[in-house]
Amino acid sequence: MTITSTPAWAALESHRQSVGKSHLKDLFASDPNRVESLSLTFDGILYDFSKQRMTSETLGLLASLAREARVSESTERMFAGERINISEGRSVLHVALRRSAGPFPGSQFDVMPEVIETRRRMAEFAERLRSGKCLGHKGMPIRDVVNIGIGGSDLGPKMMGQALRSLSHPALGVHYISNLDAAQLAPLLQTLDPRTTLFIVVSKTFTTQETMFNANTAREWLRANLGDELVSENHFAAVSSKPERAVEFGVSKDLVFPIWDWVGGRYSLWSAVGLALMVAIGPHAFDEMLRGAERMDEHFRTTPFERNLPVVMALIGIWNTNFLGATTNSVLPYNESLKYFPSFLQQLEMESNGKSVSIGGEALDYATSPIVWGELGNNGQHAFFQLLHQGGRLVPCDFIAAVRSDFPLPKHQEALLSNCFAQSAALAFGRNESEVRASLEKESLSPKEIADLLPHRVFAGNQPSSTMLLSSLNPGSLGSLVALYEHKVFVQGAVWGINSFDQWGVELGKAVANRILPAVYEPELAKMLDASTQGLLNFSRKHLK
Repeated sequence: MTITSTPAWAALESHRQSVGKSHLKDLFASDPNRVESLSLTFDGILYDFSKQRMTSETLGLLASLAREARVSESTERMFAGERINISEGRSVLHVALRRSAGPFPGSQFDVMPEVIETRRRMAEFAERLRSGKCLGHKGMPIRDVVNIGIGGSDLGPKMMGQALRSLSHPALGVHYISNLDAAQLAPLLQTLDPRTTLFIVVSKTFTTQETMFNANTAREWLRANLGDELVSENHFAAVSSKPERAVEFGVSKDLVFPIWDWVGGRYSLWSAVGLALMVAIGPHAFDEMLRGAERMDEHFRTTPFERNLPVVMALIGIWNTNFLGATTNSVLPYNESLKYFPSFLQQLEMESNGKSVSIGGEALDYATSPIVWGELGNNGQHAFFQLLHQGGRLVPCDFIAAVRSDFPLPKHQEALLSNCFAQSAALAFGRNESEVRASLEKESLSPKEIADLLPHRVFAGNQPSSTMLLSSLNPGSLGSLVALYEHKVFVQGAVWGINSFDQWGVELGKAVANRILPAVYEPELAKMLDASTQGLLNFSRKHLK
């Protein structure tokens, strides 16, 4: 039985007939306590979802859906370390990475000794780098650290490093490389001193194509500049589940940090994958980030559904996707330091829940993950917001802002916040024909001019949005924020009945790329490929020469 055949789903379908088409103006007018009943607070975070096209009754019905989907049971199975990633036979224990004590998940299967020991080694190495005691070529202190990874081995630490850049070490540069396109790595290498540069190679298998291409290029760059005097172990660290491969590459065994099969890449920020981040912000701030995530874990695990931030956020997404028919969700941070957050969420949400087959292998007849996209909100106002306001498409939005600036300048933050609040209000309430007419009449326009302009200045409104306000961009609140979105994805996967922790679509692309690469060099091998790919290869070979 799928979730669509449950009484809770049927009740929501019936409810949608009466509420789903209501205008937000009317919903606010009919309920003076709407903001109080449709907003939540947690540990310096305000989540206002009063501008969603729903009511308190909707929330109650959605909570019933979560109960019918047995979300609590799924949550306990994850926290107990059961192998809920059934297609790969793995536990899902990223929550262990931010635990402050053990045993966890239980005395028979306790991962905490390894987690805590790895965290200790990370902190020791990060402090050596930050204090100038980690030495590169001929005893020169390391001044630049380059994280080489892709996907979860890049997006999480890069996003959080940008978000917490106000805490960055003043004299130690931390950089991130992920793209196979040399246009990312080559310009960076031009700015670095090989004598004082250390690379952190992050790859679970130590075979990831993009990562190993870039790592090999980095090693050749060091050899070209330092020659026979190169001591490779002074310039590399690694994060991998295959330490022997890292050592074979040239990394000291003492600088190989483990990652375990119960940590998925897009959930790995909290592990040794976050080593470059710890180097940038320091072990203390990294630990505060872990504590913020741990507090969100406990909130998620213990709070009733109607007051549970991850559950409520997940259920709102299900309401918008499965009952109101939205196909996308826009993430709009109003903080420059959060500019990578939409990209991070794209991987977290779409790689996790972009599935059309249930956990039992049956084809689904309902939508799962929406298309997640976004941009810095203030920039988006002068680009795609036109479509949000007048494009006629339903696009739910997440507005995210910090009340206090991490780089304060007089009056900037007040102007930024006013824009954030104004856009969510304008999207919700719009401007009807009578309001536009009254405004145009004040401009002393003729009746014909008013009639001509009127249809262009009407805004339908009724675009649903939520606003997430953080007191500031500090490690604790950001740790909570990321854990909140992680658990949102988990809850949605549990309701939709899918496995949020595998990514076979990613694996397919890797496999096909590995088949095509030899054909770039050997034309005869291309004959085994499809006609379109052969044509693309022919053109590419001609111009590569």
